[in-house]
Amino acid sequence: MRLTACLVLAASVLALGACQPAANGSEGSDSAAATLPAESSPSADTLTAEGWGPLRIGMTLDEVVAAAGPDSDPEAIGGPEPEYCDQFRPEQAPEGLLVMIEQGVLTSISIFEPSTLRTDRGFGIGSTAAEIKAAYGDAATVEPHHYVGPPAEYITAWNGGRPSEPYVQDPNARGISYETDENGVVTLIKVGGPSIQYVEGCA
Repeated sequence: MRLTACLVLAASVLALGACQPAANGSEGSDSAAATLPAESSPSADTLTAEGWGPLRIGMTLDEVVAAAGPDSDPEAIGGPEPEYCDQFRPEQAPEGLLVMIEQGVLTSISIFEPSTLRTDRGFGIGSTAAEIKAAYGDAATVEPHHYVGPPAEYITAWNGGRPSEPYVQDPNARGISYETDENGVVTLIKVGGPSIQYVEGCA
């Protein structure tokens, strides 16, 4: 009974000290410090430049299938040369998410409507270009949209800051690209390697 009561009391910070011995002159400090990484790290449903949930950029196709399931629509054509570049939604991935597999390797992940996923900066489909630019500042590069008139554009931010070259080719580079429409609203987000710079699917 005493053990049960102690466990119940341990739910509060005040009772935690009563249920376990104090650490030489640093009561509660270890417990507080242990909670910081979990609170500051992205959740499982957050998009980062490294991927989403169980999917990490650089995985093989077999690893993607093991982590999130096979192509949910195997009859669909995800690219003009699927053996070289293919896009599909894994069965266990949320609606509005596509993976890009190039030569058997996951190189990027895209989300679009109706996806409700958010990036590690809190942006998703429906966010505005103004919000994104304010958050990333000079770290982001902005290019006009290839098919839609202003203010439609691409806003891209790479891990490690603004790249020195206009087109990133380093396969180890990781970034996030936001595509906006003529109203300045995000309609597509891509995370991953150099393939986030592709304008149209696999090209």
